[in-house]
Formats: sequence, structure tokens, C-alpha cells
Amino acid sequence: AGVQERVAAVHGAAALPERLQHYDGWAASYEQDVAALEYRAPHLAAAALASAFPSPPDGARLLDVACGTGLVARQLHGHGFRCLHGVDGSPGMLEQARSTGLYRELWPCVLGQEPLPVPAESYDAVTLVGALGEGQVPSAAVPELLRVTKPGGFLCLTTRSNPSNQRYKAELEAALERLEEQGAWQKVLAQEVENWERATSEEESTQGTGYISGVVYVYQKCPVPPAKEG
Repeated sequence: AGVQERVAAVHGAAALPERLQHYDGWAASYEQDVAALEYRAPHLAAAALASAFPSPPDGARLLDVACGTGLVARQLHGHGFRCLHGVDGSPGMLEQARSTGLYRELWPCVLGQEPLPVPAESYDAVTLVGALGEGQVPSAAVPELLRVTKPGGFLCLTTRSNPSNQRYKAELEAALERLEEQGAWQKVLAQEVENWERATSEEESTQGTGYISGVVYVYQKCPVPPAKEG
């Protein structure tokens, strides 16, 4: 029940300062709670991004947006990513992320309220895992992720497909498609996953399975560099 309340608090209709306070208070027990929910997004996203990389990623610069406690960084590290930077709107979450020792730089930033604190075309890859949802990062913020990605770089995003997130997901996918039609990026992957995490209520459960579903998207920013011969 405690986990359900904490999840509801950050996905609900509360004002942004209140949601960030919830995250601050949740930071110490966050990983324990999402483990109980069998939350798979960090693992799935890191694997999808790693599979898109044409060469070993150890030299790649990566920005982990809404990095939370560093769950995604742990998975990325396991796939060979070593130059990780992160941003998050919650000081409590950033403190936990700093304690992992996996990030070279960490900055406070509430994406959607303010720009990312980095220059354009700085990163070979950008991740935004778990925070694209109702009451969190608005879909209108996606172009800001593109701004800081190098041409030919990759972006890995996730969202949930549960009933209360359907309206947001439709808005997000419309925004992603518009950017593709404009030639800003090209889709590499859209992976629908059934058992994304345990549902926190019967109403959110997919066909009575006890789980909600989700999706991983990987895009490559244009212009895409030509393939090397040989």
C-alpha cells in the first residue's frame, strides 16, 4: 500500500513543486520500491540503446535526463557506457545518483520548465527513461533532447501504456512522428513490452495480468553519418 501511495503521488495531478518534494522524500527507498514493482524500463532501455550503437560505447558521451537514483546508469555501465552525465529535478534523487559514483557530472534541471544546462550537440546519446508520462515531463520538451544530441547520435525514450497514461502516450507519439516527418530524426526502434512493471491497481492492469505495459523508443538524429566502407 505504501508503494501504491508513493507512485500515485508522483503520477497524480499535484503541482510540480509538490511532486518534486515527493521525489525527495522517496529517494532513499525508491530503488527498493521499484524492485518490488519489477520495474524493467532501465534494463530494457539500456539494452535497446546499446544494440543501436554501431561501435563500442565506452568513448560515447551520454546524458541521462531525469536520472533519478541512477538505475539507468547502472544498466548503461553494464553495457560499456562510461562517460555519463545526468540531470534531475529532485535534489534527493541527485544525491542518491551521486553516491553511485557512475556519473562524471550531475546537474539540477526540471525539463519542461527550463532548458537542459548543456550546449547544443554535446552528446552521442541521450536517455529519458520513466519520466515521460502524465504529470511529469511534457511531450513538448522532446525537441530540447534533440538540441543537445550530436547529429547521428541516439535518443532512447520510454513511456507507459497503462490506461491513465493513454492520453499522454498519444500526445507523445504524435510529437515523435512530427519530428520524424520534419527530418529531425529517424526511428530505429519502437519496442512494445507487456510486463513493464507490476500494476499498482486493478484498473491499471493489462487484461487482469497484474502488470502494465510500456514501450521503448530509439531514434537517431539526422543527418545520419554515412556508413564507413569496409
